[in-house]
Amino acid sequence: MKFSKLQATGNDFILVAALTGPGKGDWEELARAMCDRHFGVGADGLMLVQNSTIADLKMRLFNSDGSEAEVSGNGLRCFAKYAIEKGLIGKMSSRTGSRCNRDNRYLTIETLSGVRKVKAYMSGSKVNRAQVNMGLPRFQPEQIPVKVKIDIPIASGPILDYPLVIDGKKLTLSILSMGNPHAVSFLSRPVADFPLAEIGPKVERHAMFPDRTNFEVARVLSRGKIEARVWERGVGETLACGSGASAIAVAAQLLDYMNKQVDIILPGGTLTVSWDRAGEVLLMGPVKEVFTGEWPKERR
Repeated sequence: MKFSKLQATGNDFILVAALTGPGKGDWEELARAMCDRHFGVGADGLMLVQNSTIADLKMRLFNSDGSEAEVSGNGLRCFAKYAIEKGLIGKMSSRTGSRCNRDNRYLTIETLSGVRKVKAYMSGSKVNRAQVNMGLPRFQPEQIPVKVKIDIPIASGPILDYPLVIDGKKLTLSILSMGNPHAVSFLSRPVADFPLAEIGPKVERHAMFPDRTNFEVARVLSRGKIEARVWERGVGETLACGSGASAIAVAAQLLDYMNKQVDIILPGGTLTVSWDRAGEVLLMGPVKEVFTGEWPKERR
Protein backbone atom coordinates (compact mmCIF):
# COMPACT_ATOMS: atom_id res chain seq x y z
CA MET A 1 0.00 0.00 0.00
CA LYS A 2 1.55 3.27 -1.12
CA PHE A 3 1.40 6.23 1.25
CA SER A 4 2.69 9.78 1.64
CA LYS A 5 3.63 11.51 4.87
CA LEU A 6 2.86 15.23 5.09
CA GLN A 7 3.17 17.78 7.86
CA ALA A 8 1.53 21.13 8.53
CA THR A 9 3.37 23.13 11.22
CA GLY A 10 4.61 19.85 12.67
CA ASN A 11 1.20 18.17 12.81
CA ASP A 12 2.00 15.07 10.71
CA PHE A 13 -0.25 12.68 8.85
CA ILE A 14 0.01 9.55 6.73
CA LEU A 15 -2.17 9.89 3.61
CA VAL A 16 -3.53 7.00 1.58
CA ALA A 17 -5.73 7.08 -1.52
CA ALA A 18 -8.45 4.68 -0.33
CA LEU A 19 -11.21 4.72 -2.91
CA THR A 20 -11.83 1.11 -1.87
CA GLY A 21 -10.41 -0.66 1.13
CA PRO A 22 -11.02 -2.43 4.43
CA GLY A 23 -13.75 -1.61 6.92
CA LYS A 24 -13.56 0.79 9.84
CA GLY A 25 -12.16 -1.74 12.29
CA ASP A 26 -9.30 -2.57 9.94
CA TRP A 27 -8.47 1.12 9.44
CA GLU A 28 -8.37 1.62 13.21
CA GLU A 29 -5.85 -1.18 13.61
CA LEU A 30 -3.83 0.04 10.66
CA ALA A 31 -3.74 3.59 12.07
CA ARG A 32 -2.32 2.34 15.37
CA ALA A 33 0.35 0.34 13.55
CA MET A 34 1.38 2.94 10.98
CA CYS A 35 1.32 5.91 13.37
CA ASP A 36 3.60 4.22 15.92
CA ARG A 37 6.76 6.33 16.02
CA HIS A 38 9.02 3.38 16.90
CA PHE A 39 7.58 0.42 14.99
CA GLY A 40 5.66 2.18 12.20
CA VAL A 41 5.89 5.22 9.96
CA GLY A 42 5.19 7.64 12.79
CA ALA A 43 2.41 10.25 12.65
CA ASP A 44 -0.40 11.95 14.55
CA GLY A 45 -2.98 10.30 12.33
CA LEU A 46 -3.83 8.20 9.29
CA MET A 47 -5.85 10.08 6.67
CA LEU A 48 -7.88 8.43 3.92
CA VAL A 49 -8.72 10.12 0.62
CA GLN A 50 -12.06 8.77 -0.60
CA ASN A 51 -14.75 9.55 -3.16
CA SER A 52 -17.62 11.82 -2.18
CA THR A 53 -21.09 12.42 -3.55
CA ILE A 54 -21.36 15.94 -2.05
CA ALA A 55 -17.81 17.35 -2.43
CA ASP A 56 -14.69 16.92 -4.53
CA LEU A 57 -13.35 14.28 -2.15
CA LYS A 58 -14.00 12.82 1.30
CA MET A 59 -11.57 12.80 4.21
CA ARG A 60 -11.55 10.21 6.98
CA LEU A 61 -9.05 10.68 9.77
CA PHE A 62 -7.99 8.08 12.33
CA ASN A 63 -5.94 9.29 15.28
CA SER A 64 -2.82 7.46 16.40
CA ASP A 65 -4.87 5.59 19.03
CA GLY A 66 -7.25 4.31 16.33
CA SER A 67 -10.18 6.59 17.19
CA GLU A 68 -11.82 8.47 14.33
CA ALA A 69 -11.75 12.29 14.37
CA GLU A 70 -14.42 14.55 12.93
CA VAL A 71 -12.11 17.12 11.34
CA SER A 72 -8.59 18.57 11.40
CA GLY A 73 -7.58 21.99 10.14
CA ASN A 74 -3.94 21.02 9.62
CA GLY A 75 -5.08 17.71 8.18
CA LEU A 76 -7.28 19.47 5.61
CA ARG A 77 -4.28 21.43 4.36
CA CYS A 78 -2.27 18.21 4.01
CA PHE A 79 -5.26 16.57 2.31
CA ALA A 80 -5.54 19.40 -0.23
CA LYS A 81 -1.84 19.26 -1.11
CA TYR A 82 -1.93 15.48 -1.51
CA ALA A 83 -5.10 15.45 -3.60
CA ILE A 84 -3.99 18.23 -5.93
CA GLU A 85 -0.43 17.04 -6.46
CA LYS A 86 -1.53 13.41 -6.99
CA GLY A 87 -4.07 14.56 -9.57
CA LEU A 88 -7.03 13.16 -7.64
CA ILE A 89 -9.31 16.04 -8.62
CA GLY A 90 -9.89 17.62 -12.00
CA LYS A 91 -9.37 21.25 -12.92
CA MET A 92 -13.12 21.77 -12.95
CA SER A 93 -15.76 19.75 -11.12
CA SER A 94 -19.30 20.07 -12.48
CA ARG A 95 -20.58 18.68 -9.18
CA THR A 96 -18.92 21.11 -6.78
CA GLY A 97 -17.72 23.99 -8.95
CA SER A 98 -14.07 23.60 -7.94
CA ARG A 99 -11.75 25.73 -10.01
CA CYS A 100 -8.10 26.60 -10.33
CA ASN A 101 -5.79 29.17 -11.87
CA ARG A 102 -2.04 29.61 -12.09
CA ASP A 103 -1.64 30.73 -8.46
CA ASN A 104 -4.25 28.87 -6.44
CA ARG A 105 -6.86 26.17 -6.48
CA TYR A 106 -10.16 25.74 -4.64
CA LEU A 107 -11.65 22.44 -3.54
CA THR A 108 -14.32 21.08 -1.24
CA ILE A 109 -13.73 18.23 1.19
CA GLU A 110 -16.37 16.15 2.94
CA THR A 111 -15.64 15.46 6.63
CA LEU A 112 -17.63 13.96 9.49
CA SER A 113 -18.42 17.51 10.62
CA GLY A 114 -19.58 18.72 7.22
CA VAL A 115 -18.09 20.00 3.97
CA ARG A 116 -15.03 22.24 4.30
CA LYS A 117 -13.67 24.57 1.63
CA VAL A 118 -9.92 24.88 1.05
CA LYS A 119 -7.98 27.44 -1.00
CA ALA A 120 -4.57 26.02 -1.92
CA TYR A 121 -1.78 28.41 -2.91
CA MET A 122 0.42 27.09 -5.70
CA SER A 123 4.12 27.54 -6.41
CA GLY A 124 4.41 26.05 -9.87
CA SER A 125 2.83 22.60 -9.61
CA LYS A 126 3.25 22.38 -5.83
CA VAL A 127 1.02 23.51 -2.96
CA ASN A 128 3.05 25.35 -0.31
CA ARG A 129 0.28 26.74 1.89
CA ALA A 130 -3.47 26.63 2.17
CA GLN A 131 -6.39 28.43 3.75
CA VAL A 132 -9.17 26.34 5.28
CA ASN A 133 -12.71 27.53 5.92
CA MET A 134 -13.27 25.89 9.30
CA GLY A 135 -16.98 26.76 9.37
CA LEU A 136 -19.00 28.37 12.12
CA PRO A 137 -18.01 27.77 15.75
CA ARG A 138 -20.68 26.08 17.88
CA PHE A 139 -21.37 27.07 21.45
CA GLN A 140 -24.40 25.20 22.75
CA PRO A 141 -23.50 22.42 25.26
CA GLU A 142 -25.28 19.73 23.26
CA GLN A 143 -23.42 20.78 20.09
CA ILE A 144 -19.95 20.47 21.64
CA PRO A 145 -20.89 18.19 23.54
CA VAL A 146 -20.26 19.11 27.18
CA LYS A 147 -22.12 18.62 30.45
CA VAL A 148 -21.96 21.73 32.61
CA LYS A 149 -23.09 22.02 36.22
CA ILE A 150 -26.47 23.64 36.60
CA ASP A 151 -25.40 25.48 39.75
CA ILE A 152 -22.90 27.51 37.71
CA PRO A 153 -24.79 30.13 35.68
CA ILE A 154 -24.30 29.72 31.92
CA ALA A 155 -25.79 32.28 29.58
CA SER A 156 -27.43 31.24 26.34
CA GLY A 157 -24.24 32.27 24.57
CA PRO A 158 -20.71 30.84 24.65
CA ILE A 159 -19.28 29.05 27.71
CA LEU A 160 -16.38 31.27 28.78
CA ASP A 161 -14.11 31.03 31.84
CA TYR A 162 -15.84 27.92 33.15
CA PRO A 163 -14.11 26.78 36.38
CA LEU A 164 -12.54 23.32 36.58
CA VAL A 165 -10.10 21.94 39.16
CA ILE A 166 -7.71 19.15 38.10
CA ASP A 167 -5.26 17.76 40.67
CA GLY A 168 -5.68 20.90 42.74
CA LYS A 169 -4.90 23.12 39.75
CA LYS A 170 -7.59 25.70 39.00
CA LEU A 171 -8.41 26.15 35.33
CA THR A 172 -10.86 28.43 33.56
CA LEU A 173 -12.11 26.94 30.32
CA SER A 174 -13.70 28.46 27.25
CA ILE A 175 -15.57 25.55 25.67
CA LEU A 176 -16.74 25.33 22.06
CA SER A 177 -16.83 23.13 18.98
CA MET A 178 -15.03 23.65 15.69
CA GLY A 179 -16.65 20.50 14.36
CA ASN A 180 -14.83 18.74 17.21
CA PRO A 181 -14.80 19.66 20.93
CA HIS A 182 -12.29 22.11 22.42
CA ALA A 183 -11.55 23.47 25.89
CA VAL A 184 -9.27 26.53 25.92
CA SER A 185 -7.52 27.82 29.04
CA PHE A 186 -5.78 31.21 28.94
CA LEU A 187 -2.73 31.54 31.20
CA SER A 188 -0.81 34.47 32.61
CA ARG A 189 2.51 32.59 32.47
CA PRO A 190 4.41 31.07 29.53
CA VAL A 191 2.70 28.00 28.12
CA ALA A 192 6.02 26.14 28.21
CA ASP A 193 5.74 26.06 32.01
CA PHE A 194 2.34 24.35 32.03
CA PRO A 195 2.35 20.61 32.94
CA LEU A 196 0.41 19.61 29.84
CA ALA A 197 1.52 15.98 29.87
CA GLU A 198 -0.07 15.54 33.33
CA ILE A 199 -3.14 17.77 33.05
CA GLY A 200 -3.96 17.26 29.36
CA PRO A 201 -5.16 13.63 29.49
CA LYS A 202 -7.27 14.36 32.58
CA VAL A 203 -9.06 17.25 30.89
CA GLU A 204 -9.46 15.20 27.69
CA ARG A 205 -11.19 12.37 29.56
CA HIS A 206 -13.05 14.41 32.18
CA ALA A 207 -16.61 13.25 32.80
CA MET A 208 -18.00 16.59 31.61
CA PHE A 209 -16.89 15.73 28.04
CA PRO A 210 -18.87 12.66 26.90
CA ASP A 211 -16.91 12.42 23.61
CA ARG A 212 -13.64 13.56 25.24
CA THR A 213 -12.12 16.91 24.23
CA ASN A 214 -9.10 18.65 22.79
CA PHE A 215 -7.40 20.88 25.36
CA GLU A 216 -5.47 24.06 24.63
CA VAL A 217 -3.42 26.32 26.90
CA ALA A 218 -2.72 29.80 25.56
CA ARG A 219 -1.11 33.08 26.59
CA VAL A 220 -1.89 36.40 24.94
CA LEU A 221 1.29 38.21 23.89
CA SER A 222 -0.48 41.06 22.08
CA ARG A 223 -3.76 41.63 20.25
CA GLY A 224 -2.17 40.05 17.21
CA LYS A 225 -0.11 37.22 18.75
CA ILE A 226 -0.93 34.31 21.07
CA GLU A 227 1.38 31.46 22.11
CA ALA A 228 -0.20 28.07 22.68
CA ARG A 229 0.21 24.33 23.22
CA VAL A 230 -2.34 21.65 22.40
CA TRP A 231 -3.28 18.30 23.88
CA GLU A 232 -5.14 16.52 21.08
CA ARG A 233 -7.87 14.02 21.82
CA GLY A 234 -6.73 10.55 20.84
CA VAL A 235 -3.15 11.65 20.11
CA GLY A 236 -1.54 13.54 23.01
CA GLU A 237 0.48 16.73 22.73
CA THR A 238 1.10 17.72 19.12
CA LEU A 239 3.32 20.39 17.62
CA ALA A 240 0.28 22.15 16.18
CA CYS A 241 -3.48 21.79 15.78
CA GLY A 242 -5.53 23.69 13.21
CA SER A 243 -8.92 23.27 14.86
CA GLY A 244 -7.25 24.02 18.21
CA ALA A 245 -5.76 27.25 16.87
CA SER A 246 -9.20 28.17 15.52
CA ALA A 247 -10.81 27.48 18.90
CA ILE A 248 -8.18 29.63 20.63
CA ALA A 249 -8.85 32.52 18.25
CA VAL A 250 -12.62 32.27 18.72
CA ALA A 251 -12.30 32.25 22.51
CA ALA A 252 -9.81 35.13 22.41
CA GLN A 253 -12.12 37.18 20.22
CA LEU A 254 -15.08 36.59 22.53
CA LEU A 255 -12.95 37.57 25.54
CA ASP A 256 -11.74 40.69 23.66
CA TYR A 257 -8.10 39.60 23.71
CA MET A 258 -7.48 40.01 19.97
CA ASN A 259 -8.41 41.79 16.79
CA LYS A 260 -10.08 40.09 13.83
CA GLN A 261 -6.87 38.29 12.85
CA VAL A 262 -4.28 36.67 15.09
CA ASP A 263 -1.10 34.61 14.76
CA ILE A 264 -1.21 31.51 16.94
CA ILE A 265 2.39 30.55 17.77
CA LEU A 266 2.69 26.81 18.37
CA PRO A 267 5.76 24.60 18.93
CA GLY A 268 5.64 23.50 15.26
CA GLY A 269 5.16 26.95 13.76
CA THR A 270 2.65 29.77 13.34
CA LEU A 271 -0.94 29.57 12.12
CA THR A 272 -2.98 32.64 11.18
CA VAL A 273 -6.66 32.66 12.11
CA SER A 274 -9.31 35.21 11.14
CA TRP A 275 -12.79 35.58 12.64
CA ASP A 276 -15.21 38.51 12.79
CA ARG A 277 -17.52 37.13 15.55
CA ALA A 278 -20.26 36.44 13.01
CA GLY A 279 -19.03 34.40 10.06
CA GLU A 280 -16.89 31.38 9.43
CA VAL A 281 -13.39 30.90 10.85
CA LEU A 282 -10.50 31.02 8.35
CA LEU A 283 -7.24 29.19 9.04
CA MET A 284 -4.03 29.78 7.06
CA GLY A 285 -0.72 27.93 7.27
CA PRO A 286 2.07 26.12 5.43
CA VAL A 287 2.12 22.47 4.35
CA LYS A 288 4.96 20.17 3.20
CA GLU A 289 5.47 16.62 2.02
CA VAL A 290 7.97 14.73 4.20
CA PHE A 291 8.39 11.50 2.24
CA THR A 292 6.57 8.74 0.37
CA GLY A 293 6.76 5.00 0.91
CA GLU A 294 5.08 1.63 0.74
CA TRP A 295 3.57 -0.22 3.71
CA PRO A 296 4.41 -3.94 3.38
CA LYS A 297 1.55 -6.35 2.78
CA GLU A 298 2.49 -8.54 5.75
CA ARG A 299 2.03 -5.55 8.11
CA ARG A 300 -1.59 -4.85 7.10
